[in-house]
Amino acid sequence: MRRQLRNLHAVVSLRAATRLPVDTFVLLLLGTVGLAVLLPASGATADVLSVVTKLAIALLFFLYGIRLSPIEALHGARQWRLHLMVLAMTFVAFPLLGLAARLLVPSVLTPDLYTGVLFLCLVPSTVQSSIAFTSIARGNVPAAMVSASLSNILGVMLTPLLVVALMQTTGSVRVDGSSVADIVLQLLAPFFVGQLLRPLLADRVERHPVLTKAVDRGSVLLVVYTAFSVGVTEHIWRSVNPWRLVAVAAVCAVLLAVVLALTIMLPLMLFHQIQLIVCAMIATRLSRSAGATSSG
Repeated sequence: MRRQLRNLHAVVSLRAATRLPVDTFVLLLLGTVGLAVLLPASGATADVLSVVTKLAIALLFFLYGIRLSPIEALHGARQWRLHLMVLAMTFVAFPLLGLAARLLVPSVLTPDLYTGVLFLCLVPSTVQSSIAFTSIARGNVPAAMVSASLSNILGVMLTPLLVVALMQTTGSVRVDGSSVADIVLQLLAPFFVGQLLRPLLADRVERHPVLTKAVDRGSVLLVVYTAFSVGVTEHIWRSVNPWRLVAVAAVCAVLLAVVLALTIMLPLMLFHQIQLIVCAMIATRLSRSAGATSSG
């Protein structure tokens, strides 16, 4: 009996030791970056890859349209508090943080790198990655879809205004309507087509959840591979000193940490403080009531 228990403990220990401490998808992302560095797509291959990526993103939204009921989609659109918070973080908090990064010039960032960081803070996140990661985390996909699409559509107008206001430019504000058309054709149109075909295909898609999961992750990997391939083929990495590259990565990491703290930890911190104050008041009142009852 003891020998069996020892053997069982050894098997469990071996499985725990061989279990990867890093999420598999993170490893796939790192592997994709490495593949783009070693074998970047260029020329005709890059053109084909761009088309495949767009088709994968359209397929992703088509599947979301099939999987989400109209009631769920409408409920996501009604989350106005979430949408306002996303817009405030995208077009208010991020630009302010970008301006604050000016303090890092020239000790950490060069003027050109600071310009890049500031521009980073003036553009919204990509719709596809925002929704894909929300789906992977099993979050509110309809609400994420509305917030991400709305911020990108408004970004067509707001980002040029912010660039002119906060960056040293000599050009005038130009609103590119083709960007809105791309969002509608590539994202929203496949979603609504999926909604229309939902009565016919919903059961099949529900029986094969691995399909949406694969498209979720695959579309992200395609976008990452495409972006890093462009960077490698245009020799962007060679134009920056390695130490400056590390500095930019550190600044981006701190920027991400600050934003995550503001959007996640701040409500928790405020709630906890309010909870302590209110509970202290209630506890004091109950103590006084108990004291008055005992003395009476």
